[in-house]
Amino acid sequence: MDNFGLDKLTLGKAVGYADKYDPSLLQAVERRLSREQINLPKELPFSGVDIWNGYEVSWLNKKGKPLIGILRCHVPVTSPNLIESKSFKLYLNSFNQTSFDSLSSVKAAMQEDLSRCAGEQVALELFDFASFKSLKISTLEGDLLDDLDVTISNYDIRPESLTTSNEMVEETLVSHLLKSNCLITHQPDWGSILIKYKGHKLDHEALLKYLISFRQHNEFHEQCVERIFYDILTHCKPEKLTVYARYTRRGGLDINPFRSNFEAPYGDKRLARQ
Repeated sequence: MDNFGLDKLTLGKAVGYADKYDPSLLQAVERRLSREQINLPKELPFSGVDIWNGYEVSWLNKKGKPLIGILRCHVPVTSPNLIESKSFKLYLNSFNQTSFDSLSSVKAAMQEDLSRCAGEQVALELFDFASFKSLKISTLEGDLLDDLDVTISNYDIRPESLTTSNEMVEETLVSHLLKSNCLITHQPDWGSILIKYKGHKLDHEALLKYLISFRQHNEFHEQCVERIFYDILTHCKPEKLTVYARYTRRGGLDINPFRSNFEAPYGDKRLARQ
């Protein structure tokens, strides 16, 4: 069975840290890995981006003095590859003891390397310390599902449990109880999720139970969000649908997949847990 080269990843393996800039550390994972498993059509039913924030970014100026920054990178869903997160961390660490002429030269190197790994041009911002004050904590706006008094006895993902009523609505629903696990290491990935749609009203309790059922599911962040989007789309058939997850950081990186069939990605909304 094709494992899409997952056995070649550094993820889940003991590795050393590079002390010099090394773009070869970046590793790609074909998006086909999950898209074929959930039977996504070749013409994707959504557009969107994977929004990465990197908080442990540092390099040296020409005098050997360390500088710091915060990275924001948007990887389009049309790229053939997602960027594997451990390799991304190792890659960023390779900048730590390398001298660059300027912040713009660091940004240019990152944009070129990450675009090559993704297989498509990525959008990238690199904020210096003076710009940090512009990066605010925000919230996901919508009706909170988490206060519903539900009883859960099964944590298997059952998309057929998603149901609707005959009432037509436009609403935005939010939960902070999303948890999944890394596909390779099974380490926990904690997140918040926003679901915005127009169509027959989703059963809120069934939706919350469905989201919680990812608690023992092993899959990458991006793949979980695409699975959630497609399950809701196929079982509930909304006219419009957006699914946006904000995962907490690990190793200085957070990953925030945005998928929608009707609207553009929102501005980067860093949450308190991030």
